[in-house]
Amino acid sequence: MMDLGLKWRPHNGDLTRAGAVVAPDERLAWPKTIGIGMQHVVAMFGATFLVPLLTGFPPSATLFFSGIGTMLFLLLTAGRVPSYLGSSFAFIAPLTAATKSHDMATALGGVVMAGLALFLVGLLVQVVGDGWLRALMPPVVTGAIVALIGLNLAPAAKQNFIKSPVTALVTLLVVLAVTVLAKGLLGRLSILLGVVAGYVVACFRGEVDFKALGAADWLGLPDFHSPSFDLSVMGLFVPVVLVLVAENIGHVKSVAQMTDRNLDDVSGRALMGDGLATTLAGFGGGSGTTTYAENIGVMAATKVYSTAAYWVAAVTAVLLSFCPKVGAAIATIPPGVLGGVATVLYGMIGMLGVRIWMENKVDCANPVNLMTAAVALIIGIADYTWKVGDFTFAGIALGTFAAVALFHTMRFAARTSGAVPDPLAEADDVERREPKA
Repeated sequence: MMDLGLKWRPHNGDLTRAGAVVAPDERLAWPKTIGIGMQHVVAMFGATFLVPLLTGFPPSATLFFSGIGTMLFLLLTAGRVPSYLGSSFAFIAPLTAATKSHDMATALGGVVMAGLALFLVGLLVQVVGDGWLRALMPPVVTGAIVALIGLNLAPAAKQNFIKSPVTALVTLLVVLAVTVLAKGLLGRLSILLGVVAGYVVACFRGEVDFKALGAADWLGLPDFHSPSFDLSVMGLFVPVVLVLVAENIGHVKSVAQMTDRNLDDVSGRALMGDGLATTLAGFGGGSGTTTYAENIGVMAATKVYSTAAYWVAAVTAVLLSFCPKVGAAIATIPPGVLGGVATVLYGMIGMLGVRIWMENKVDCANPVNLMTAAVALIIGIADYTWKVGDFTFAGIALGTFAAVALFHTMRFAARTSGAVPDPLAEADDVERREPKA
């Protein structure tokens, strides 16, 4: 019988000794577990709601499917990988583009396609390992794709910012200030606190309309929507799958390091769990999901990695989704606040790509790496488009294709001619020369 990870051994509660943690299969007393679960809800709240706010999707459905998706993820990983699945920022650009060129239903169809693709990738990783994935997408390619997805959104951030520059600037400054001045969990909530501060300013400036909030009921079903499918938007959503793969595998490795456990055998199941969660969200009106760094911060601060706390967070999210007042309150956040948050958020997504290059010591002096990143970034940031019949490929899809195709084509040519060093051989040499910890 499959272990669903629904049994937790009681922990003795002593977290004062060096290296002491509450393991994924352990739990504190239930009152403490519930309290920590609520902290996870707070940690994911601001970021999870930003995606529906920025894309026009229903917040209540997004919250509902984030909770259900988290439950699926915990079940598929047998309770070995603590994680909350919130809205993925990588979906913002394709959702915005697909809604603009078609409609919300077609954008949801794109989410479903991305979820199914991620599930299949996870299934393949679970069966044969992730070596093929690393070969297809070395760090220079992965970093370029992540960077261009974030930077492609720069015009959208500006559009909201200029609608109310004062409110946007206050929001942005509070996010930055909290990030560098607050410690522990509070620092992880910089986006949420920035939204709250900007919202207060917007209220004083008369920029918030409370009519919909007053009319909303206290109890009701989430605002579900069904998808429609159009293959012409597939090119917008395929690149997101590559980002989700990187995020999920990175999350599994982080948890493994912090809990001193080998979780390589569940990497594929983690991808499958997120794939199923994203697919289900697309079928009901929610955004695609991913693991959350915010919740990693909560675990690091509390030393509690118990998946019991994540079940509490998931159930709480689902219950909140049945309160239309919550969704209506979120929907009152004005454009100026969104513009301030998006300015830092979209830039952070772009810089995550740079971080991938730095952590993997990508040699930008090598022409293969340099030109792969240069061409992909310009195509993505400038939002190049290419129309082939009824299909239109926008900057993210073209930039992703360029990153993969250029790297492997130029690397093959360089190895054949010998004119340029093989970038992957150089990376292997650097890794071999570095002293082992």
